[in-house]
Amino acid sequence: MCHLPEPLHLSFYHQPTLQLAQSLLGKLLLKETKEGVAGGLIVETEGYIGPGDRAAHSFNHRRTKRTEIMFGEAGYTYTYSMHTHCLFNVVSGQIDAPEAVLIRGVEPYIGQELMEPRRPKAKKKKEWTNGPGKLTKALGITMDDYGHALNQRPLWIAPGRSVDVSEIAAGPRIGIGNAGEAKDYPWRFWIRDNAFVSR
Repeated sequence: MCHLPEPLHLSFYHQPTLQLAQSLLGKLLLKETKEGVAGGLIVETEGYIGPGDRAAHSFNHRRTKRTEIMFGEAGYTYTYSMHTHCLFNVVSGQIDAPEAVLIRGVEPYIGQELMEPRRPKAKKKKEWTNGPGKLTKALGITMDDYGHALNQRPLWIAPGRSVDVSEIAAGPRIGIGNAGEAKDYPWRFWIRDNAFVSR
């Protein structure tokens, strides 16, 4: 096993959510399981600005067992299940300001031999991780990772490659058609021309 990069400090996550969603592009998301470590460079994110964002689970300060972690410190894992898929989010925002960044796509970087068998229906390599439910399966991220601090194993985010501001595109988020005006907010960010962006 090659030397694995160290996690980013929790202070990295203490920046405004939409800024964090862009700062996460190019960073390396890593998950260690008993089979080994799989990881990818983050290429697509979506920001969710809690209480005033109708697309967010915490809209109107909705506080449930599911959203509880979002009311805490930034830099923790918020996983939730949607149509049987586990989705991975980074908690952001201040304490009691429940915000998060959804990771929508990663470019495989390490542990590709683990990813391929976890995505048996994928016909092309890009289909391993070009969507929020796909990347969690490929990396081995599960609901058990809920509440985990992202500055420590077995699930962490490390420096990857630097992404120039000119490489970043922005547009409306995906799959939130019932969120009123929030469906048009340009809070999805991705690395232009990257094959592993979800669409």
